[in-house]
Amino acid sequence: MSALTSIAPSVDEMYLTAEKCFADLPEFMRKAAGDVRILVMDYAEDETLDEMQIDDALELTGLYVGIPLTLESVTNPSEYRPLVYLYRLPILFEWAARGDVTVEELVTHVFIHELGHHFGWSDEEMDAKLEEDD
Repeated sequence: MSALTSIAPSVDEMYLTAEKCFADLPEFMRKAAGDVRILVMDYAEDETLDEMQIDDALELTGLYVGIPLTLESVTNPSEYRPLVYLYRLPILFEWAARGDVTVEELVTHVFIHELGHHFGWSDEEMDAKLEEDD
């Protein structure tokens, strides 16, 4: 999908954007991320929203599910592959409301943010890192 198009990407197109983002990461980050799975859905499931005490499904653009690398060990490995969810419709609503980024940029931002949780970074640490880059 072209960055200049105003057509909303499909689930498959959004997945390909996240895969490209992953492929473009520095090698050391790709290795550290290991076999993180990416799943794109239109919205988070009701159970997920309830667990997170979120009333409006449009408020959740992405979610990391897994054990952060900082908490795993050889003697305490995770039984499940880590998973990054991207929620298509909330991302598209944010994109439309903002108007200052492409869909690809927003998908990349959400994906990197959720991948940051896999590396053990808190929201506050990620925000600080983003502010340093500005």
